[in-house]
Amino acid sequence: MAVAENFVEAPDIAAPPHEQSELKPPIGVKLVYAFGQAIESGYLVVAGFVFFYYTAVLGLSGSAVGVALGISMCLDAVMDPLIGSISDNLRTRLGRRLPLMLIGAPLTGLALWMLFSPPLGLQPLLLFGWLVMSKMSLRGVASLYNLPYAALGAEMASGYTERASVAAYRGFFGVAISLVMVILAYSVFFAGQGGLQVRAHYPMFGRGMGLLLFVCGAICLVGVWRFAKRLPQPATPAAPLLSGLPRELSEVFRNSSFRALFASALLFWMLAGINGALNNHAYIFVWKLQPQQIQFVSMSFYISIMVGVPFARLVIARVEKRTACMLGLGVVMASLTVIHGLRALGVIAPTGDVAMWMLIANVGIAGFGLAFPVVAYPAMMADAADEHEMLFGARREGLYFAGLGFAAKAASGLGQVAAGFALDALHFPKAAGMTVNAVVPEHVLRLLILAWGPFAALFGVGSVVALAWYGVSRRRHAEIAARLRVSRAVELSAARTT
Repeated sequence: MAVAENFVEAPDIAAPPHEQSELKPPIGVKLVYAFGQAIESGYLVVAGFVFFYYTAVLGLSGSAVGVALGISMCLDAVMDPLIGSISDNLRTRLGRRLPLMLIGAPLTGLALWMLFSPPLGLQPLLLFGWLVMSKMSLRGVASLYNLPYAALGAEMASGYTERASVAAYRGFFGVAISLVMVILAYSVFFAGQGGLQVRAHYPMFGRGMGLLLFVCGAICLVGVWRFAKRLPQPATPAAPLLSGLPRELSEVFRNSSFRALFASALLFWMLAGINGALNNHAYIFVWKLQPQQIQFVSMSFYISIMVGVPFARLVIARVEKRTACMLGLGVVMASLTVIHGLRALGVIAPTGDVAMWMLIANVGIAGFGLAFPVVAYPAMMADAADEHEMLFGARREGLYFAGLGFAAKAASGLGQVAAGFALDALHFPKAAGMTVNAVVPEHVLRLLILAWGPFAALFGVGSVVALAWYGVSRRRHAEIAARLRVSRAVELSAARTT
């Protein structure tokens, strides 16, 4: 059985066994494939450091940083669907995905280094320009790796449950590498007096993180290339890039399941963008945490996701992916409202070690809930791509995951834009970030907490509501898979006789 309609075996090498009713990659392939998740997860981890660095350390206004991030986000609107379409239509001996990933991995490491290494003495306007250009570069080259990588994961497995397994491997390793990055950040790069508020720490941080992401991306490429290039290749000619893309995008957005996932992911990442951008501001100025204490809080978050990912995998094997995702989002929203609301009202005001233990418990709950959308979103998007093939007769994994990737990056960027304007609106003092143990007025801290938690959680409500329109249930996917097996067999037979 071929894994996609209009696909035939690559002529120069044996394809995976088509007699199987379901394509399942070996465990070893799933393990090395998971390393590639480091580039997307690492990109998201450094986002909060970027916001704090350029506002609190380098002194750009929150609105200026927000606008810079918003401008860089516009690149995604053009680049992500373009990269997705190129990935879908590429024809090489290594398949459709690997060549773009080979280019994206080293460039991502280089762009990350540039982002944290602006030249000394830049005036605000030039610093603003450096942030725009370096962030745009990082977004573009990270997409060059991430989008083909995600589409490859959808091609590697065909079953409803097996796709959740591939997504679980991805999610678990993505969280693991995020945890490693956090430990390195607070124990190595930002350790000591001043921590995050010392400018000289950031260039080395950018170099170290860039090298780490490149190494993980390279491990993925070396580990999966034999399996990936054996996947059946498209028999139909590639669509013209510029003329074909509008038609392809139109088809994708005509699928209601894609629209529901896109809207849900967009709103969820708005939540994550706002909360993540203000994390370090809240930890340092509200809860009075030192770098080592922030590390423990962050470790609790990522470890709880790692614990939650296999649990989410088991739950998804028994309930609908949409249901599991909604439950997880509900847990995340609860964790952003209770403690934050009490602090904003002045009912509690712990600092230091007391605040650290309270936050460790709270972010642990949030991380466990987050594990469910971490597994469910990519698995649901792969199922929606199957539905697209049934509806329109063509595979569009690249564009589907371009939509998911764009939703994540664009919404995260919008969240950072909103966080930047929020800092200016609540009159957060610029000099506070450049002064160790600076005192910020209490009313400003209360507004900061509201923006950091309950305001961000509002976007989670919309994310849950949007999922109501996602239509690929377990039963629906079984029907789709049965119809695709028949149509693929017909196509494969026709291709072999011509």
